[in-house]
Amino acid sequence: MQNNIYFIGIGGIGMSNLARYFIAKGKNVAGYDRVESELTRQLCKEGAAVHYDDRTELIPPAFKDKTQTSVIWTPAVPEDHAELTFFRENGFELMKRAQALGEITRATRGLCVAGTHGKTTVSSMIAHILKQSKTDCNAFLGGILKNYNSNLLLSDTSDLTVVEADEYDRSFHRLSPYMAVITSVSPDHLDIYGTEAAYKESFSHFASLVRENGVLLLEAGVEIELKLQKGVRVYRYTSSPPFGGGEGAFSAQNIRTANGEITFDFVTPDRTIADIRLGVPVQINIANGTAALAIAYLNGVSDDELRSGLASFRGAARRFDFHIKRDDLALIDDYAHHPDELRESITSVRQLYPDRKLTVIFQPHLYSRTRDFYSEFARSLSLADEVILIPIYPAREEPIPGISSQIILDRITCPEKRLLSKTELLEYMKTNAFETILVAGAGDIELLVEPIKNICNA
Repeated sequence: MQNNIYFIGIGGIGMSNLARYFIAKGKNVAGYDRVESELTRQLCKEGAAVHYDDRTELIPPAFKDKTQTSVIWTPAVPEDHAELTFFRENGFELMKRAQALGEITRATRGLCVAGTHGKTTVSSMIAHILKQSKTDCNAFLGGILKNYNSNLLLSDTSDLTVVEADEYDRSFHRLSPYMAVITSVSPDHLDIYGTEAAYKESFSHFASLVRENGVLLLEAGVEIELKLQKGVRVYRYTSSPPFGGGEGAFSAQNIRTANGEITFDFVTPDRTIADIRLGVPVQINIANGTAALAIAYLNGVSDDELRSGLASFRGAARRFDFHIKRDDLALIDDYAHHPDELRESITSVRQLYPDRKLTVIFQPHLYSRTRDFYSEFARSLSLADEVILIPIYPAREEPIPGISSQIILDRITCPEKRLLSKTELLEYMKTNAFETILVAGAGDIELLVEPIKNICNA
């Protein structure tokens, strides 16, 4: 890696933690992103030079020397991006984010968390439990941890590195895990993989990358072909009783919910650790917490450190994130953008507030995902009392004829449903009463959370 590191897409949640890492290592860092954000502003404060127009003349002169500059880019940018084209045509060292992460996992002991959903929360939980224990860790995360207000954690003493392993574009095939977690293999990214079988095969290949004598931890329901290296130990985990202890099993048992808290006993292959309390007490985090505890346990974290770690975990931004929590109103923001994630999120809200009207505001992410899963999205959203859809966030994609939020809306069966523009949505919020609001999606819907909060608090 050269002394100058240039990032194309520096403001992405995954790219920004790499940028922070290289700043901390004393590299010169600069980059482009499409929009200014809190992340890019923070990177500038930390020493990066960032601009927001795709113009090669804005690249700092020092970063135009190919003998001194490495370029890291994200697949989210289009192939005809002017700056990417400039670096390609002039013979610069180019690598995707996953390649850079792969180098880091080869140089350390990588704890890599993969899966259709849950990977940000599980990797964040692992990182926090290890960080507050004697074991310690480094971590590259897909969310901003509230405990640290960062998506990067560094250690001077530990060679453990927690990494969120992204399956998009087969990026996770670049990693070299010491231990790996697979939370789920529900089909997604079919624009890349084409079929469910090909999607699952990519996870099989990821599992085959676990180093000799490493660990593979699978959610109990994950079924993939395993082609493992020598000595890899395989464990399963679940939060669904009566799946109990025994060799190769981690589970949550004796689950108790009372006074807004969730407590359970953590069953390991050789003993039970009683009275584990979830710091973020929602149903879906029982499984997430069980996976995180298992990895921490396998890395020598003590019973008391496991208890205190999970209890003090405050969550990652946009992962079931409370913005209002009053007796008369709750406003929750969640990154859910797959039908299974959406169903789990809605179900968790229902369990917390069973007697309140639930309004879900959802922004579909990608035309291709909407095309592939519109019926499944409609089924999940129909669990709400009221659904408000806004137009699809296209990200890297061009529109697909006939694909819009309307095809989801047409299939939703809950009593109240509507499709609104962002402006219409905010006007609607001003003139109607709400009890529980869930804002969900992976696009720019997060920018509406603060205006919605201000309207609700007015």
